[in-house]
Amino acid sequence: MQTHNAINERIKRKYLVYLKQARSQSEPSIDAVAKALARFEVFNKYRDFKAFHFEQAVAFKTHLSNQDSKMTGEKLSKATLHSTLSYLKRFFQWLYGQPGFKSRFQYSDADYFNQSDKDTRIATARREKLYPTLEQVKQVIAKMPHETELELRNRALVAFTLLTGARDSAIASMKLKHVDLEAGKVIQDAREVKTKFSKTFTTFFFPVGDEIRQIVGDWVKYLRLVKLWGIDDPLFPAAEVIRGASLHFEVNGLKREHWNHASPIRTIFREAFTVANLPYFNPHSFRNTLVRLGETMCQTPEAFKAWSQNLGHEKVLTTFFSYGVVDTRRQGEIIQNLTKPQIGERPEVTELVRSVLREMGVKGG
Repeated sequence: MQTHNAINERIKRKYLVYLKQARSQSEPSIDAVAKALARFEVFNKYRDFKAFHFEQAVAFKTHLSNQDSKMTGEKLSKATLHSTLSYLKRFFQWLYGQPGFKSRFQYSDADYFNQSDKDTRIATARREKLYPTLEQVKQVIAKMPHETELELRNRALVAFTLLTGARDSAIASMKLKHVDLEAGKVIQDAREVKTKFSKTFTTFFFPVGDEIRQIVGDWVKYLRLVKLWGIDDPLFPAAEVIRGASLHFEVNGLKREHWNHASPIRTIFREAFTVANLPYFNPHSFRNTLVRLGETMCQTPEAFKAWSQNLGHEKVLTTFFSYGVVDTRRQGEIIQNLTKPQIGERPEVTELVRSVLREMGVKGG
């Protein structure tokens, strides 16, 4: 049974290099493309890409719509179908421009990967993002055990994510030297920290409570003063696993090495929320929590701009459009309050609106 096609592998490798080097796409995005291509190849029995025909795209769409998700056991979501088919469409459009392929199929053949307008609307509809409240996160942290070295690390990890809003990939690669406790900031240096789009920026600790800042501070001091680690050692080190006396593998404290990826961080979060008897929220959802906090605390356009920059956003519109959807509960409160008499115009709100319009390039703002 054929398990790969050497010619296809070479052209796929060329395409993935193109996405990384020419299109500046992230590793997770490239992995998603590779997964989509692999799905299509398995379905197509590893036929040469030069034998591509639009009927293959049509058949694959039908096949994919009947597949079950390994995680949920239900049919693949419209969003998964949309992203997979979009990746394949763009690949074959790119492939058409490569030597030896123009005579094999038409550029428009890739359009057959398109979903119906109805399915596309369902797949791309903006849905309310779920995120924990500040109180829920604090409850999770309060219930986390903190007796052993590993437990101290795990509790500090969740607290640090709330304190800084840093992405899990960045946290996994941070060193002690990137944290300045006295100044209350983290320097996300893209030369060493895996930031989104390899962007360097400074994050000052968000005002989420002295107890959260204390947990992080105690952890940094533990690594520096008790374990005597240096500035180039990891902020959140991986666990050291050894073969114990019973010949079984067991954890033996921490080793001076970074995690290779962010998966262990998500596992720690999942276990922490389970212990607190709360639904699981991933590390990235804490950024939504912080945006909601900023919406209540920031009283001027300049304050919200600073809050946005603290999350690593160059433009405040990124915060508005990516994280700034008003949740349903708050939406109801705002609409109901509009029925009450308004006393004058709030100048700070008016200026905020004008600032947003200026950034959007709307005249008259």
